Amino acid sequence: MQNNFSFLSIFSLSDPVVLVSSLLLVAASIISWTIIIGKLRLWSLEKARPWKIVASDNLDTIADQVIERYDRNLWFLSMSSVVAPFVGLFGTIWGIMQLFAAIGATSSTSLAVVAPGLSVALGTTALGLMVAIPAAIFYQYFNKKSDDLYNKLENQIKEKKL
Repeated sequence: MQNNFSFLSIFSLSDPVVLVSSLLLVAASIISWTIIIGKLRLWSLEKARPWKIVASDNLDTIADQVIERYDRNLWFLSMSSVVAPFVGLFGTIWGIMQLFAAIGATSSTSLAVVAPGLSVALGTTALGLMVAIPAAIFYQYFNKKSDDLYNKLENQIKEKKL
């Protein structure tokens, strides 16, 4: 048995609403992976040359200024991890509604009628999860690293003030 399903079939066989949902998810995935790769590079640089607080630094604001660059754009990963499954589910529900309309129009419930539309509809759920899972994992990972760095800098500031 040969499987002819591909994610490209979502774009070629789908209703405009499913197509737009899928394109939004692909765009969110590209943006998320761009942020993830950029953060991995930033954290590898921090590991090579860790931040040190020196006496000449403005101790009241330095930790916040340092952490700001590590926290930048994390909101998008958080939002993607929450919203993407719902966008995928919306595309799936819309595709299944279209499938039921096709079944009603043809009065046929054969596998040949149902399977292609159902696979396209479920493909949007898969796309949503492909966006949400890495975004959620890396959001938590980077958020924890930022919190740890902030605490480390705060401890250095407290030591400098003593």
